[in-house]
Amino acid sequence: MSLLPIQHVEHRVLLVDDDATVLEMMTHLLSSKGFEVVAATSVTEALGLIATQKFDVLITDLHMPNPGDGFTVITAMRHSQPGALTMLVSGYPDIQSAMAAIVLEADEIIVKPFDVAKLAALVREKMLNRKPGAPSSKERVGVVLQRCVTNIIEVWLVRAKQNQHLNNVALSDAERAGHLPRLVEDVALRLSHSSASDQDSDARASEAAVNHGELRFRQGYTPAMLVHESRLLQVAIFGTLQKNLNHLDFSLLLPDVMAVADEIDSQLTQSMESYMKLMQNEAAA
Repeated sequence: MSLLPIQHVEHRVLLVDDDATVLEMMTHLLSSKGFEVVAATSVTEALGLIATQKFDVLITDLHMPNPGDGFTVITAMRHSQPGALTMLVSGYPDIQSAMAAIVLEADEIIVKPFDVAKLAALVREKMLNRKPGAPSSKERVGVVLQRCVTNIIEVWLVRAKQNQHLNNVALSDAERAGHLPRLVEDVALRLSHSSASDQDSDARASEAAVNHGELRFRQGYTPAMLVHESRLLQVAIFGTLQKNLNHLDFSLLLPDVMAVADEIDSQLTQSMESYMKLMQNEAAA
């Protein structure tokens, strides 16, 4: 009795595209050519796969409707799995000149429309001539926040001055910033001791948050203004992380970002409690 030949899987490919038709077509083509294909329909799904599985090749569309884009996926792969071949698909004919300014550019840029039938041969050619990637230095979110505290507060101040609700109280920059620099440092400290759990007990008691709530009461802030400035702080922090993607450890990015949001919410709660306590004491006096 003769044995059937075993099909050799050449390379493991992560394929990312929000278009289900394109994803199915490319998956079928690459699979028929001997590649093992894992498909993702969003940036979030792709980042999760990169953090938990190993791939030889990444092929991702540039523009997707949900948060993030192909650059985000490529950056994640570059830092988590530097030896993987990264290929970016874009509908812009001048994408190659635009990509020249990107520090972490893709290994190959595929401009739409392209011959899908030739994709497998292109992947084989690029993998054959590919040199091993050097591992890159990676940082936790907390490390980035610690060295970027000043920049985060500067960005926050610009946004705060443009916010109609917060401008109801005239303050100097130092008075407006209040205890926010310490709050950012507390977030970084939370991350350095994170247990990577989803327990509320992971949130830290913050003396700075309590003092901040008391300060805002004395400055004439309303509870709504406290909420507004907390939201702007999250925006400033996440904007800073976006600008430092090249340095971040993507295997820990998602839990770290969740911890940042949880810690800022906890700080807002503590600030609000101290604010309301002073307000009640004044009303009772």
